[in-house]
Amino acid sequence: MKYYSTNKNAPQVSLQEAVVKGLAPDNGLYMPETIKELPQPFFENIGNMSFQEIAYTVADAFFGEDIEPDTLKSIVYDTLNFDTPVVHVKDNIYSLELFHGPTLAFKDVGGRFMARLLGYFIKKQGQKDVKVLVATSGDTGSAVANGFLGVEGVHVYVLYPKGKVSQIQECQFTTLGQNITAIEIDGTFDDCQALVKAAFLDEELNRKLNLTSANSINVARFLPQAFYYFHAYAQLAKQGKAGNIVFSVPSGNFGNITAGLIAKRMGLPVKRFIAANNSNDIFYKYLQTGEYNPRPSVQTIANAMDVGNPSNFVRVLDLYGKSLNEIKKDISGEWYNDANIKKIVKDTYGETGYLLDPHGACGYQALTDELRPNETGIFLETAHPAKFLETVESITGRQVTVPEKLQAFMKGKKRSIGMNKEFAGFKQFLLK
Repeated sequence: MKYYSTNKNAPQVSLQEAVVKGLAPDNGLYMPETIKELPQPFFENIGNMSFQEIAYTVADAFFGEDIEPDTLKSIVYDTLNFDTPVVHVKDNIYSLELFHGPTLAFKDVGGRFMARLLGYFIKKQGQKDVKVLVATSGDTGSAVANGFLGVEGVHVYVLYPKGKVSQIQECQFTTLGQNITAIEIDGTFDDCQALVKAAFLDEELNRKLNLTSANSINVARFLPQAFYYFHAYAQLAKQGKAGNIVFSVPSGNFGNITAGLIAKRMGLPVKRFIAANNSNDIFYKYLQTGEYNPRPSVQTIANAMDVGNPSNFVRVLDLYGKSLNEIKKDISGEWYNDANIKKIVKDTYGETGYLLDPHGACGYQALTDELRPNETGIFLETAHPAKFLETVESITGRQVTVPEKLQAFMKGKKRSIGMNKEFAGFKQFLLK
């Protein structure tokens, strides 16, 4: 299958080139030229299939033309060595728990898949010096760093905003060493993302270095996130509760919801989506006004959503032919400030006993505010509450048990390189 740029000013490329390059030369994001609809018998039997079996069927539709079946199956099964269970919270609202992977965040799915796929292509090309650049507002850095840790021929540079990720999140990518370098940028996530994009467009860097990205701008990072939408549907289908499903997605860079929209195009019976924002409500305002006005991100307690210029917005526009009316048929929006989020976490815990993280809280409340009586709501609980330990404990007044996986990261020694947000310094660092 070929992949085209959303800016339509670059040649179509193979999957291998799209994954290895990350960003198109015209600064667009790659998209598959066709989105295959899965056959009806698949959906009729989906409740009897394992997560890995479901994911392989979906992956084959995306990548099967370009990767040998045994190799693709191995990548999928090795990526998904953990579950993403659907848990009932109250009434007709369910949580899709995406925090059971190695770094306890949803990005383990895309991060692990991409690491394995890129490693396969690098080996195939005989390369030994690929540099992976990734900007993070929290969970992306840890998922990508741990996914690539020890992968031969790859060095990962994680750029993160100083003082704007939780301490536990920071531990997950600054303590690893080996082929992982953490760079602490004196700025916002948007500044980190701008540095990564500028690097891909710099002629000298691309002439001298093999660069790629592991942010959701990379097709191998965002497309696999479709897997767990299918798995969530399968779990409710098995219970006979899969009618009129609404997915509520905590949204920052919009890779996650875009994967869900593509799952719908593949035939997944989803009624609609809700994009749940924090105070960085750029997309919410776009839905209200039709005007897209990026602005500097503001810091919130739902830090992974602190994005003022979502990269994947262009993919959403591309999917819907830039039609606001068509987008609004499938997506509505809600937003919540920090005071709202704290109240949601506290009230939900008191009422149901279910502990939300700040991001999942936005998704949960959006369903509470919008869900209709005949609909079944699934919100994405994108990270374990313990990753936001101080915040969650201060809200609930109760101690949160820290999983052993997180405790192990917290014992490591922080190793990071401080840098300002000027591109010249970052470029020289990479060249050295």
